[in-house]
Amino acid sequence: MRVDYLGLEAFVAVAELGSFSKAARKLNLTQTALSHRVRKIETDLNTRLLVRTSREISLTKAGQLLLPQVRDQLANLAELYEATRGTGHEARRCMVFACLPTIASYYLPHLMKTFSDCHRGFQVVLLDQPAGRIMDLVKEGEAEFGITIIGATPWDLEVESLCREPYVLLVNRQHRLAEQTSVTREDLLGEPMVRIRTQSTNRQLVENSLGDVSRQLDWRFEVQNAATAMSLVASGVALTVLPRLTMHQSPANIVGLPFADVDLSRNIGAIRRRGSPLSPPAEALLELIRNRLMHI
Repeated sequence: MRVDYLGLEAFVAVAELGSFSKAARKLNLTQTALSHRVRKIETDLNTRLLVRTSREISLTKAGQLLLPQVRDQLANLAELYEATRGTGHEARRCMVFACLPTIASYYLPHLMKTFSDCHRGFQVVLLDQPAGRIMDLVKEGEAEFGITIIGATPWDLEVESLCREPYVLLVNRQHRLAEQTSVTREDLLGEPMVRIRTQSTNRQLVENSLGDVSRQLDWRFEVQNAATAMSLVASGVALTVLPRLTMHQSPANIVGLPFADVDLSRNIGAIRRRGSPLSPPAEALLELIRNRLMHI
């Protein structure tokens, strides 16, 4: 059965104010419309709730039992409505997206300032996460879009390729390879190597690109993040293969060498939920990112 919320609201207003005329003014209704709502709910409930005489309005026994319960439920409903409206307002003023940490730290600070200057009052939430996590965040609706490594993508995500970024071999400046302008995969044989354990997407991409040579390499160390890997390189302990952008965060005594015998690079793109249009602020920020990355 459909609940007559308007009728309940009218009943509570009359009962609390003790007057049809006052209740009508509070609800911005005519007395005729208010009376109609009260009669309708009494008909629906098949019981009399109010007794109106020429001098006063009183509650029947059924009305006395119903009033406190309905009053509380309407108050709870009003609070829920306001809370939901407030949440919706906050969501409209907050834009969330996800991005690879290397892209985020190098390219986005200036772009986010440009966006913020044009969209004052908006909070921008940047979730700088590994590639696999970015895909989950977008699929789950936690982020409107993501900037990540593009590979095999689920059917429910739309993909837009933005740029390709090469990987480089990072070596200490004192290493024998540091004087070369480029390296080959065979140059890595016999060298202690460090790889990043948590970045499964990067790891698979590197190992697949290195081919059979990857299985011959001395992967002596595994660490949790790029900063630790670069510290090992800076100390002369090992070599590592990372995206070229990590060079801007690397110690000064590290050299990045491109590969001459293999196209070792990652395809960077934007992902969003299929069939779910971006909000205007998200579209504006993505356009800034798109224009920047397509010209690197």
